[in-house]
Amino acid sequence: MTLDDLRVFVAACESGNLSAVARDLSRTQSAISQHVRRLESELGLTLLERRPRGVAPTQAGQILHRAASQGLGHLDLALRQLRDLRNGERGTVRITTGATTMRHFMTAAVVHFRRQHPDVNLEFRTETSSRSCFDALAAGEADLAWITIGAAVRGIEQRPVIELPWVLAVHAEDPLAQRELIEPADLSRIRPIRLPENSVARAQLDGQLAHRDDADAEPNATTSVADWDTAILLAEIGLGHAVVPALPGWRAPDHPTLRLIPIPALPPLAVGWAVRQWGALTSLAQEFAETVATQAAAN
Repeated sequence: MTLDDLRVFVAACESGNLSAVARDLSRTQSAISQHVRRLESELGLTLLERRPRGVAPTQAGQILHRAASQGLGHLDLALRQLRDLRNGERGTVRITTGATTMRHFMTAAVVHFRRQHPDVNLEFRTETSSRSCFDALAAGEADLAWITIGAAVRGIEQRPVIELPWVLAVHAEDPLAQRELIEPADLSRIRPIRLPENSVARAQLDGQLAHRDDADAEPNATTSVADWDTAILLAEIGLGHAVVPALPGWRAPDHPTLRLIPIPALPPLAVGWAVRQWGALTSLAQEFAETVATQAAAN
């Protein structure tokens, strides 16, 4: 039994698909299967149950997965600390998130953290979706991921930090710009600027609208974007309407041609942190996460 065997086994349990694990680790599926078979041979137990659409841990596999994932998390932490000690570094915190997160949620927190820890390395990695952030966490390429909180993901812990109410972004001369609030039924008459199909925010918004009896079918969108900021900017120049979370940083005095109108009937969107194991984070990573949470709540 080797550490590599255990890492591959944990990845297989969390992915549920050997082909996906092979692709993520840049190995063949045969090599991935060999790691699992070696563990099963040494323990004398079947660890993974083969199913038509992947694999799932058996009872024995669940026991080993819990122990191995916890142990590997603490081992990875120790190895990073040893590398920092060898290289004379004070520590590193690795954060993965979307392109607009720094502007809206982390600017003040990063400034505060840097003042407290001027020698700590902060590494930021930009991803295009929560799924990509989860993959970076699972691969050990990030400590923290700032995400839109969504459905449970195996092997990932999610911790909501703040809730963002929904608003309709429109040009100041749009007929809807004078409204004090927007009802979901009003959204059937807009020209929507849509987020990507695979975004958690898009899925949650569509799910809320689909279950409302007072909402007609939404018209086909003629514009789509990859992030909230771009959607708001396009709405500001009159290219359409954007249903977006009320993001910190978008203030009316700075955008005289933009209106952000509340949609109180829609449940707010939760955003926050995702990690593999909170208990396995370094004290610096925990402090950074808490600093961002504190500043985000203040905003």
